[in-house]
Amino acid sequence: MAIAAPIDREAILAELRAGLRQGQQALADWQGGRLAVSAVPGSGKSTGMAAAAAIAIARHQLHLNRQLVLVTFTRSAAANLKAKVRGHLRRLGLPQTSFTVSTLHGLALTIATRNPELSNLSLDTLTLVSPAQNNRLLRACVEQWIVAHPDLYQRLIEGRQFDGEETERLRRQSVLRTEVLPALAHTVIREAKSSGLMPQDLYTLAQTLPAQGDSYALLTIAAGLYDRYQHLLHQRGWIDYDDMILAALRTLELPDNRRLWQERVFAVFEDEAQDSSPLQSQLLTVLAAHPDEPDGEPNLVRVGDPNQAINSTFTPADPVFFNQFCDRCQPHHRLVTMDQAGRSTWMIMAAANRLLRWVNQAQVAGPETPFRDQLIRPVEADDPQPNANPAPLGDGLELVSPPTVTDAVKQIARRVQALYQDNPDTSFAILVREGRQGQFLGHLLRDPEQVGVDLAALGLRLYDVGEQDRQTQVPEEMLAMLRFIERPHSPDYLKAALRVLVDRQKVPTQDLNALANAPEQFLYPGPLDTPPDTAAARTARRYCVSLLRSRLELPPYSLFSFIGLTLGYNQSELATADKLAARVSQQIRHDNTLPAAIQVLQDIVGSERFTAVETEDTEELYTRRGQLTLITMHKAKGLDWDVVFLPFLHDKTIPGTLWVPPQSNFLGEFTLAEVARAQIRAYAHGTGASPVIPDTISAWEQAKDLKIAEEYRLLYVAMTRAKRLLWMSAAQQAPFTWSKPDNLQPATPCPIIPTLRHWLEHWQSD
Repeated sequence: MAIAAPIDREAILAELRAGLRQGQQALADWQGGRLAVSAVPGSGKSTGMAAAAAIAIARHQLHLNRQLVLVTFTRSAAANLKAKVRGHLRRLGLPQTSFTVSTLHGLALTIATRNPELSNLSLDTLTLVSPAQNNRLLRACVEQWIVAHPDLYQRLIEGRQFDGEETERLRRQSVLRTEVLPALAHTVIREAKSSGLMPQDLYTLAQTLPAQGDSYALLTIAAGLYDRYQHLLHQRGWIDYDDMILAALRTLELPDNRRLWQERVFAVFEDEAQDSSPLQSQLLTVLAAHPDEPDGEPNLVRVGDPNQAINSTFTPADPVFFNQFCDRCQPHHRLVTMDQAGRSTWMIMAAANRLLRWVNQAQVAGPETPFRDQLIRPVEADDPQPNANPAPLGDGLELVSPPTVTDAVKQIARRVQALYQDNPDTSFAILVREGRQGQFLGHLLRDPEQVGVDLAALGLRLYDVGEQDRQTQVPEEMLAMLRFIERPHSPDYLKAALRVLVDRQKVPTQDLNALANAPEQFLYPGPLDTPPDTAAARTARRYCVSLLRSRLELPPYSLFSFIGLTLGYNQSELATADKLAARVSQQIRHDNTLPAAIQVLQDIVGSERFTAVETEDTEELYTRRGQLTLITMHKAKGLDWDVVFLPFLHDKTIPGTLWVPPQSNFLGEFTLAEVARAQIRAYAHGTGASPVIPDTISAWEQAKDLKIAEEYRLLYVAMTRAKRLLWMSAAQQAPFTWSKPDNLQPATPCPIIPTLRHWLEHWQSD
């Protein structure tokens, strides 16, 4: 029997370190304390972290009772990181129990549920609130707040000016109840809670604002909504994601319990640190502290890229917190920059660097500095990554200015055809800023007569990610339409149905509150009624009346197909609607009525157990070769393709401006949610004893600057998805709104387009 050769652990560790780049090696050399790692796109963050984790486990002889804790942003990223670390440990002959990998919320839940008596969190009695439940909860807290604070509510109704006209009063009430206040509650609760602020803290913060700069007592309103939300959560036995973090922190407040956890955790390695909130960072810092030196340096390694922070418009994440961590580490020589990247060809990296430099130097976001000053560098010639910094296709960067957006799509189709015929293994992607642009592109690319290229005949598959996402909206859309059909006299149900019709581009965009104020007058106007009589309103009325007629002519089961056809569902969506109808029909077979169907559908939407029907194989999903993927810029983060197309780059889209919906401009030229967000962030960002909280107008200006900064970071992320060719365009004519893509007008390109064109011409002339 052969005896296995002994493992030369030191040789394997040396080989593992030698296979890393300079920045990755600095991470692998970590011995303890704080360390900030600021990485550029394509630098191999997860590869470096996995190797560094294995080396730390080996050097410090970690085991089941003294573990390395790895934290990342998503479950899929956690699974990939775990697989890489396990592979290294197998080579080293080390125990697989020496580390854990989880999402941050998963880690918090583990800590909280181990000690329910301390955290006040038990999964036997509490339930994680779903998005659908949370939306209903927000609406409920708005209604309760209105009843409890009629004076503040009346001040909002009056707005800047109000003549007392009853129809306008009803319209403003509808806007406030269904749009403004729910949006304010949603934004404030997430921002405040993730920063460790409770309702009483917001009340206190509101007292610091001078009355002349806060005519609506906005933070007082926000605190009241937040207070009602917390009460309703507790009343229903629900928790949200921030409650998990708060519960874990409550558990660690007890010294003995905190010491127990700190003795089990040797160090914490955090990935995607730019997306962490202050509360999450606090939890990791407590866990990483030494039990005998609570005020000493925690063993905390945070890896991220502040230049890829693109989630702060819809999450509490903000790159300023990770930047502050990096700045604290830098004077102590504990900041590492991973600036070598092997993903892209040199021209694409140069274009991304040019964007970064120009945005920071031009001060396009006012006092905000959108990017951390770190440029992408190519890797060394002997880099271990296969085909690192690949050869470009063409010049690597193409800037075009077609006459119209339709011509832009035609040019994309022709360019894809030429590239695919020469390189059939190439992966392609079109990245768009918003979903309606994707729908416009998908519609044209599926019609060879319009674009002059038959992608299917070429053997190239078009995979529309947005189309797959829209399938998951089928149950919610069906619920909204059936509720309206059952109770057409409800302004809320009528407005929800109209919103679905607008989103599906069956009805033009318009002020839905004006239509929903008086449902009977809108649907069946009499000779003395004066409902809105625009062409858009008549279209909306026609669809709504057709839906109401269907209830008289069709059984509940058939309504699903009728609604699907009315909304223009495609094959996959119709299949999903049929599956949904079959499930509902089975559950109401003893009570085949519309109210029973609605109740079943409401349970399905609330529990989120329904899965859409996929009519095509999507196992490889977004990045497989020989495929043209149509995807939004946000969803593209973390992915890459050989060829990336960025069409419709106009200044109205990127950087764009914060939009004040016309129906709510009676409050002023700002939105309450964004003003409150800016005020709370100013407090959270502050480092002094008493941070300055901006007044309403100043907060709105800050919100606009924050949006501009994030939009340019989003463009930076989109550009760095390309490996061999980046194609960018801004058509000379573009839609005024993408809900009406045929309504073209002269359009100004995103400012970076002429900047890059001038830079490219200057480089070519040299």
